[in-house]
Amino acid sequence: MHPEDAMKFYQARLALHDFNALLPVIAEDAVFWFSDGDHKGIDAARRAFDAAWQAVENEVYTLEDLRWLAIGDSVASCIYNFHWKGMAAGEPVWGGGRGTTVLRKDAEGWKIVHEHLSPANAFKTAEA
Repeated sequence: MHPEDAMKFYQARLALHDFNALLPVIAEDAVFWFSDGDHKGIDAARRAFDAAWQAVENEVYTLEDLRWLAIGDSVASCIYNFHWKGMAAGEPVWGGGRGTTVLRKDAEGWKIVHEHLSPANAFKTAEA
């Protein structure tokens, strides 16, 4: 698997809203920096992802304009724009921003070791 394949896998599996489906491409020591804080390790990442999926019903998450900054034999990094939409408390909500992901190759393949999402529009409703 190439790091590009790992990111495609990640995006496709995010749509399942099942953290276990993401495990093949997330390192045990991964660090996720989201607008709600830092999430270090698999257990913390699981709680953060599950909380986001519970807060926004029928969430659709997309990555656009993905650009690879570096691809080496064991480390790769990319940047992208992200967008999400769904329903919260019966109202349509959406948001987006910019992301950075760092992947590391281990014996099992390419895995995310860091993701940093910076929201441009953290939370919007139809009334905003």
